[in-house]
Amino acid sequence: MDSKKYHVVYTKQSLKQLKKMDKFIARMIKDWLTKHLDDCENPRIWGKPLSANRSDQWRYRIGDYRVLSIIEDDVVTVHVIEIGHRSDIYG
Repeated sequence: MDSKKYHVVYTKQSLKQLKKMDKFIARMIKDWLTKHLDDCENPRIWGKPLSANRSDQWRYRIGDYRVLSIIEDDVVTVHVIEIGHRSDIYG
């Protein structure tokens, strides 16, 4: 059976948010995403679905930071759309 492997794709906004962060924290987040989501078969096991107006999005918790993404099964991609501290990511 040919299993699908997902790939992580960053939006311009998420890359901009990473650049503004402390270098250590940005590296920790990117390393986590690479380790857990890049080339994985099911990105949903690591995150939680969001609800209400963000019902198409998934949230990944990395320490005090959150990564919001959209999982596209047809193109086997996890689009990272927002990265930020848990206190202001949902604002």
